[in-house]
Amino acid sequence: MPRPGGRIVADTGYSGGAGNACRLAQPVRGCEVKGLASERVRPMLSLAEVNALSIDAFVARFGDVAENSPWVAEAAAAMRPYRSRDAMVAAFAQAVRRAPRHMQVTLIRAHPDLAGRAAMAGEMAEDSRREQAGAGLDRLSPEEFERFTALNGLYRRTFGFPFILAVKGATKEQILEAFETRVGNTPEVEFQTALGQIGRIFRFRIEDRVLPG
Repeated sequence: MPRPGGRIVADTGYSGGAGNACRLAQPVRGCEVKGLASERVRPMLSLAEVNALSIDAFVARFGDVAENSPWVAEAAAAMRPYRSRDAMVAAFAQAVRRAPRHMQVTLIRAHPDLAGRAAMAGEMAEDSRREQAGAGLDRLSPEEFERFTALNGLYRRTFGFPFILAVKGATKEQILEAFETRVGNTPEVEFQTALGQIGRIFRFRIEDRVLPG
């Protein structure tokens, strides 16, 4: 049972599939993502509750904060107790910064392209699906979809990993502008930029699950 007065967040448990996903190249009219009607809710945790979790329970709760990379949550769990929610966010970022380069690269590559094939097929992690939908990337016109596809391909050929941007609160136009600006960066600058954006994604996802404290 949720605590009285506690905030709750939706967890759709949507795993999708090609038959359930709205194809991104379709106009918004008539586009419908199935599976959202059966949302379940989970209470947000207090900082004291987060600090009291076993490592296994912590990873079960926060293992998907880092895209398909539960090792980040396991490393962050070892840095408890957290004195604040900001300290928890910092622990996740520090876990990545302390990791060997090859693990950082693997983490970056675990992220889906923005408005890419995984999104079309409904194969993204729930947080990524919700974040991209919030930025309107599930409602692209055919022309917009072609532009994203071209930029995704150019970026991957240039850097060897997907374009990472914390899209929560961004518009399609802002995302495309960042795409076109950053593709001119050096590989090392863009690698560090990607890690910084992943840190912002950590913040958004933790703030959706943990009460201020």
